[in-house]
Amino acid sequence: MKTPPPAPALPTLDDMPGHTIRRLQQIAVGIFMDETSALNITPVQFAMLFAAAQQAGLDQRTLAGKVGLDTSTIGAVVDRLEGRALIERKVSPDDKRVRLLSVTPAGLDLLNTAMPAMLAAQERMLAPLPPADRPVFMAMVKSIVEQNGAWSRGAKEAG
Repeated sequence: MKTPPPAPALPTLDDMPGHTIRRLQQIAVGIFMDETSALNITPVQFAMLFAAAQQAGLDQRTLAGKVGLDTSTIGAVVDRLEGRALIERKVSPDDKRVRLLSVTPAGLDLLNTAMPAMLAAQERMLAPLPPADRPVFMAMVKSIVEQNGAWSRGAKEAG
């Protein structure tokens, strides 16, 4: 009787990119929340306000694509931001089903107040890397996101 070949060695959990990326995301959120704790803003809310401030009059679907969220999630976040008078929705003159978003003066004030804390959070996230490696790391992460972007919930919904 022939002995079956040994099973291949499995990687450890810490060697799996998905697990490590999920942990990195948890750390990024934790650092952001620590730096912005006095401001009552989440990373997703910041990203939405920032993107909407960069391009006035975005519709929710386009904003969802820019920040990588599905439209049902973005609707709930916009509801919260609108409830805090940080963003407002207006009906598009071209299509009554479309809501155009604009950041209110209070939203712009919050963005301006949050910017130093957000930048400090970004610095803390990359602090374990030598300064020369940080652009390389960011380029690699961006490449992974760009090459696999079709797998995000927001992209799958838009497709």
